[in-house]
Amino acid sequence: MTYLQKSPWIVHYNASSCNGCDIEILAALTPLFDVERFGIVNTGNPKHADILLCTGSVNEQNKVPLKNVYDQIPEPKVVVAIGICAATGGIFRECYNVSGGIDKIIPVDVWVPGCAARPESIIDGVVKALGILEQKRAKMLEKSGSENIKAGEAV
Repeated sequence: MTYLQKSPWIVHYNASSCNGCDIEILAALTPLFDVERFGIVNTGNPKHADILLCTGSVNEQNKVPLKNVYDQIPEPKVVVAIGICAATGGIFRECYNVSGGIDKIIPVDVWVPGCAARPESIIDGVVKALGILEQKRAKMLEKSGSENIKAGEAV
């Protein structure tokens, strides 16, 4: 795991799951698993978040809200799809109103398998997301630095 200068904040979105994965996310926050030891803070506001944890399959009613939550998270951001429903639609994929997994609406960076995903797997996925977040942050800083140089040359 790389060193982050800022504690990453996560926001959780339930896209229409059976709540099995949601319970496991909460279990990962308990003292038994203690995901906060990595400096992770759970927030309810997407505008403060760095990582979006999604559970459940995408249906017709939550396409727009999911996209809205994703758009509110500032760059750089990482999306973690937790559970088989978030990956493919799971047991609900044949339902008339289910479009499939989270990746049908927003880009996904990390996939956490399972039904329901175990807290250990969720923590592993979040740690992988931290590495991706750091890479995205470095690319963003590199890009903004080169843009500043170009802007300085133009002046």
